[in-house]
Amino acid sequence: MTNSWLGLDGKVAAVTGAGSGIGRAVAEALAEQGVQVVMLDRSVESLNDAAQSVTALGPEPTVLACDVSDPASVANAAHEAGAVDILVNCAGISRPGGIADVSIDDWSSVLDVNMNGYFYTSQAFGKSMLERGHGSVVHVASISGRNAQGNSGSYSVGKAGVLMLSQQLALEWGARGVRSNTVSPGLVRTPLTEAYYNVGDVAQRRDKAVPIGRVARPEDIAQVVLFLASDRSGYVTGADIVTDGGFATTLMSSVPRPGYDEK
Repeated sequence: MTNSWLGLDGKVAAVTGAGSGIGRAVAEALAEQGVQVVMLDRSVESLNDAAQSVTALGPEPTVLACDVSDPASVANAAHEAGAVDILVNCAGISRPGGIADVSIDDWSSVLDVNMNGYFYTSQAFGKSMLERGHGSVVHVASISGRNAQGNSGSYSVGKAGVLMLSQQLALEWGARGVRSNTVSPGLVRTPLTEAYYNVGDVAQRRDKAVPIGRVARPEDIAQVVLFLASDRSGYVTGADIVTDGGFATTLMSSVPRPGYDEK
């Protein structure tokens, strides 16, 4: 799709975690807008599969194996990719565990991907943006970055770190022409969370918990990423767009208030 309202045609974008879930949906959405996508993921198999759908929608993507938790791997991928206009950080993992007993390895591995990895990629891919004085960095955070998610190890801690990383990038890079923003999804049905939805009536209960009436699809998040990646959001930086179907608004509804309960 060329000459669209977003004006993304001809841009180059690097997308981490592009082999599945939100990352894949973002890569597909960008390609549909005429963007040359550089797809990054640890799994070459998932990358190759996702690349087929991306190719069907737009320019043939560049596929690069990359472990975002490894600075050397990120540096190599940035070198191979060359100059980019957009970076979208989507790579993520999760590990269960309460604070009292989560292993150091599990705690660290989640932070290495979900937070440190975002810093490594921002620094490496942001270099070409800073040199040219123009670019957009979009990080997929989470509403759990502001609302603690229990028994999930360092997941919420890492997402909170991403929110502040983005703000610091916005502060330091704004005058140099590079913007940084976050998208904070709520409940999203992805390969990472699919196991939850296959248990009993969890899928129905989760849909009911969201005011819009359904759990998000990866494509819902990708549409917000498109706006932040484009110059249509040229005066938006350091912002966090909560994309949760209204789920975060339900907090006070969980508190009993006699006389105010919905009839």
